[in-house]
Amino acid sequence: MALTLYVDTARWRAHQKTVVDQFPGIVPVCKGNGYGFGHERLADETSRLGADLLAVGTTYEAAQMKDWFGGDLLVLTPYRMGEEPVPLPDRVVRSVSSVEGVRALVGARVVIEVMSTMRRHGVSPDDLAKLHGAIEDVRLEGFSIHLPLDGVERAIDPVEEVFGWMERLRTARLPLSTMFVSHISPTQLAQLQQQFPQTRFRARIGTRLWLGDAAALEYRGAVLDVTRVSRGERFGYRQQKAAGDGHLVVVAGGTSHGVGLEAPKAVHGVMPRAKGVARAGLATVNRNLSPFIWAGKQRWFAEPPHMQVSLLFLPSDVAPPAVGDELVAHLRNTTTRADRVVER
Repeated sequence: MALTLYVDTARWRAHQKTVVDQFPGIVPVCKGNGYGFGHERLADETSRLGADLLAVGTTYEAAQMKDWFGGDLLVLTPYRMGEEPVPLPDRVVRSVSSVEGVRALVGARVVIEVMSTMRRHGVSPDDLAKLHGAIEDVRLEGFSIHLPLDGVERAIDPVEEVFGWMERLRTARLPLSTMFVSHISPTQLAQLQQQFPQTRFRARIGTRLWLGDAAALEYRGAVLDVTRVSRGERFGYRQQKAAGDGHLVVVAGGTSHGVGLEAPKAVHGVMPRAKGVARAGLATVNRNLSPFIWAGKQRWFAEPPHMQVSLLFLPSDVAPPAVGDELVAHLRNTTTRADRVVER
């Protein structure tokens, strides 16, 4: 019995087609855990879409993906001086975010990243004059800019930000054949393409492409055991006492699957902050909501999830599931590794 990701394949692929149609020249992204599907599966889907370029996170991912995807591979993590060398074929393109990095990659295919308002990495406007000599020794595939996500804290319009960099690059007389962009809308992409018709804009997209239609995807954990427990009775690894009469439900899905793993969130507004404080308070008395749903409600962990299963507590007024039933689980695709993916 397993933690399963069920995929409505027809609906999922229909969504993919919609995104591809909205973003001509799209560069699908497959990194991390493969957005919950795994790298090999997304390599197959990228080939089916007819994409000539697939973006991966690291050189280690590129070394793996080269056996599953026959087109070019773009490594998103920038090259760093002194990094561990990983044998890669010529069809791998390296991202570079410094003049020194460009100079070190003689003969390589490179994409030069510019510094956006993300302030993560990239060449600065002051670096542009130094790039002229450096790019003579590499095969320049284009420039790239990684923009912030849309949100209330966004300081500058994405089109304006890309426009500003295009003007800087043009003033510096650097080649503008291709610009790779991220986190922009179809309308914004069309605006950029209209403003700079001689440049090919290519959107790198992962989340929107693979996870944009949440209704096409569903995680479910199989019930492995159900045990009646009485108030005060001890249970589990930590031998806590049951707070009341009820049932302990053992369900597939534990820490090795990513259950219980949650990335920190940027919280805005009074109500979300209040909810966060409330959750933190409950956690101090070992009350943590699990991602598993039964009888229409998200159920509490009886104790922290184990490596491959989770232990849930159901009060006595809730009829428990039977062994073999599956509980829907609200899990984050980018941090979850299912035991299997089932098409339906």
